[in-house]
Amino acid sequence: MDAVLMYAVFGLLVFGLIMIASAGVGYARTRFGDEYYFFKRQLLFGILPGLLILTIIKNIDYRIWKKFSFIAFVVSIIALILVFVPGFGTKIYGANRWLQLGPLSFQPAEMLKISLILYLAAWLESRREKITDFYEGLMPFVMIVALVSFLLIKQPDIGTLGVTILIAMSIFFVSGAKISHMFAMGVAGFLALLALIKFESYRMDRLLVFLHPELDPRGIGYQINQALLAIGSGGIFGVGLGHSLQKFNYLPEPVGDSIFAIIGEELGFFGEFVLIMLFVVFFLRGLRIAKNAPDMFGKLVATGIVSWITFQAFINISAISGLIPLTGIPLPFISYGGTSIIFLLTSVGILLNISKQTNLNS
Repeated sequence: MDAVLMYAVFGLLVFGLIMIASAGVGYARTRFGDEYYFFKRQLLFGILPGLLILTIIKNIDYRIWKKFSFIAFVVSIIALILVFVPGFGTKIYGANRWLQLGPLSFQPAEMLKISLILYLAAWLESRREKITDFYEGLMPFVMIVALVSFLLIKQPDIGTLGVTILIAMSIFFVSGAKISHMFAMGVAGFLALLALIKFESYRMDRLLVFLHPELDPRGIGYQINQALLAIGSGGIFGVGLGHSLQKFNYLPEPVGDSIFAIIGEELGFFGEFVLIMLFVVFFLRGLRIAKNAPDMFGKLVATGIVSWITFQAFINISAISGLIPLTGIPLPFISYGGTSIIFLLTSVGILLNISKQTNLNS
């Protein structure tokens, strides 16, 4: 299997654990009375079970997931619907994103990403001759994406929606879609995004703050201004690991969506550069696996997984750096979240098996 990709992922996991231990100190002490609450939970309920699953998955031929792709996709859709059902779904900060099953809680949107990748890869491989056809290729694809988009908009989770659409379009493009169809979907998506912004005030607020960061720094512009202050304070080499001031109840979600700002403050531009290079290595090795995959299913699955992790990292880093409007999605492998880590490592296991099967067949 691709050892370089595995080392890059391991480096990201270690980097993330170190930063969660540092960034979560103040918030964990205030809320839970334990400075390392987030570190312990990320390790015990995220990374360790995730690595166990990765170890198992990387030794299972990836082609077997083709048989279960439709079932997995249907289960993900049902789970997305259940978040709106009282007794199953949990509403947090005005959003229905969590599903509670007894003592277990998770975000179905994370499961959706990997199940959608597997389903689209299997579906598109089965109709390779019809992909360029408007009625046999484009329209069914649009209907699948529209169903997923509707459920994500209802939560609402526009950040995840954006990542999911980018994943789907990447897979569709690599499968052999027409450029004209891709262009038409891009235009339609842009217009739909404008409509979503227009009809929800908080989305319009985020756009206004992006265009004018100085607007209402104590209100709607608070998070991005605090994030930029943290990044700017770090300079080239940072103020030192553990010495952030912004993590002490100034910057919202210091172990979640905003963790990149804490990295910039404590480790500076150098630390951010190292982190971005780890994602670049993952991206390049993932593309290599996709290019050399033994079959179209493997190529499309690898493309989807690499697109997912790369786009999500790019969007999170860009949003916290003020390059795009805030989206509220976590930084892969780095931000706190057991559900996210487990499904990310599951996908890496599949990617490693594709590389393993490639080497076995060469």
